Amino acid sequence: MATAIGYNDNKNILQVEFHNGAVYQYSDIDQDTWQDLQQADSVGKFFYENVRGKYQYERVNDDYYC
Repeated sequence: MATAIGYNDNKNILQVEFHNGAVYQYSDIDQDTWQDLQQADSVGKFFYENVRGKYQYERVNDDYYC
């Protein structure tokens, strides 16, 4: 699913880099969701059940980091 994930707690932005190289930023991700994602047995399953389709997002340049 993802090759890298990161979180900016000042802006509440989750950044996900997918295997195909696409990088997306998801807005308004609270600290609890970020922590739950990090602790999930399956990051992909958690992402698809709790993030995808539930938060605003945008695709960003591959070299932009939160």
